[in-house]
Amino acid sequence: MMWKDITQLLDDDIAHWPEDTPFSYARTVTKAESGSVNIGKIETSTHIGTHIDAPFHFDDAGATVDALDINRYIGEATVIAVDGGKTITLEDIEPYRIEGTTLLIRTKDRTERTVFPESIPVLEKRAVEHIASHGIRLFGVDVTSVDDIDSKTLDIHHLLYERDIMILENAVLDDIEPGYYDFVALPLKLRGADGSPVRAALRHKGGFDNE
Repeated sequence: MMWKDITQLLDDDIAHWPEDTPFSYARTVTKAESGSVNIGKIETSTHIGTHIDAPFHFDDAGATVDALDINRYIGEATVIAVDGGKTITLEDIEPYRIEGTTLLIRTKDRTERTVFPESIPVLEKRAVEHIASHGIRLFGVDVTSVDDIDSKTLDIHHLLYERDIMILENAVLDDIEPGYYDFVALPLKLRGADGSPVRAALRHKGGFDNE
C-alpha cells in the first residue's frame, strides 16, 4: 500500500493568519548566474499550511520544536470523519474504536487552502478527556486551529497539552477514508521555535469494523 500525502502545498497563494508572516519562495541564484545550481529562499510563519504546534507556542515554559520527541510524530493513527458543525463533540468520537497514538479528524469534504476561515469546528472538553483516556498523544485536524479563530485563551490547546497531547493543524484529509493508518509528520529541528511546517503522510491499514 502506497503512502498518501496529507500536506498542504506551500506557495504564495496559501492562506495565513491575518497578523502572521505570509509564505513566500524566491529564487535568489539561478543556474545561469552560478554556473552550477539554482538556490532559493523562503520566508514564512512557523504556523503555515500543515504544521505542528510546540507547547512553547502558547506556554512560555513549554517545550520548543527542537526539544520534541520525533517518535510522537511517527506511528499508528485513527482517522474519523465528523459532520460539519461548530463543535466536535464526545458523541461524534465515541462510536469509533481508537487505535494507535494519533487521532486525525476530518471535518469537511474539501480543504480550501487559499482562504483563511471565518470560523472552524472546535473540539469540546469532554472529547479531549475521551481521547486522552485512549492513549492519544497527537491530535490533528483539517482546519487551522484546535481553538476558535478569535480565541485569546486557547483553552483546547492548553487542555490537550495538560493531557500530554501534541497538536497538528491543517492536515489535508479530503480524500482520506475513516479507518486505521500508518502515520508520519516530522517537524523541522528548529531551535527555540514555537511550531514547524511538516510533510505529513498516511498509509492505509484497514477500515472500521462497523463500516
